[in-house]
Amino acid sequence: MSAHTELPQAETAGSTGSCCSPSGSCHSDGAAEAPQGAVTTVYEVTGMTCGHCEGAVSSEISEIEGVSSVKAVASTGLVTVVSEAPLDEAAVRAAVDEAGYELTGVGKA
Repeated sequence: MSAHTELPQAETAGSTGSCCSPSGSCHSDGAAEAPQGAVTTVYEVTGMTCGHCEGAVSSEISEIEGVSSVKAVASTGLVTVVSEAPLDEAAVRAAVDEAGYELTGVGKA
């Protein structure tokens, strides 16, 4: 007799590799709408090359008072920030510097 174990069908059928959603992702794609009255600003940041970089920048900017969401994309160098009110550029620049990167541009989304 050989030892052979099969996973129950419910665990394998239709599996996408994620436990979170049928789309296979537990994170939004950044397309969620900002709360009413919120300000969305896109910053250009140089030096980001990977997910770790994205996380470092996002983490530092998230600590600024009034920030409700941050999405950094290393491949484009763009960081989209949703906040309750316009942010002080110096505060954002300091947060990006603290993460080890450089803020090189600012524009409204």
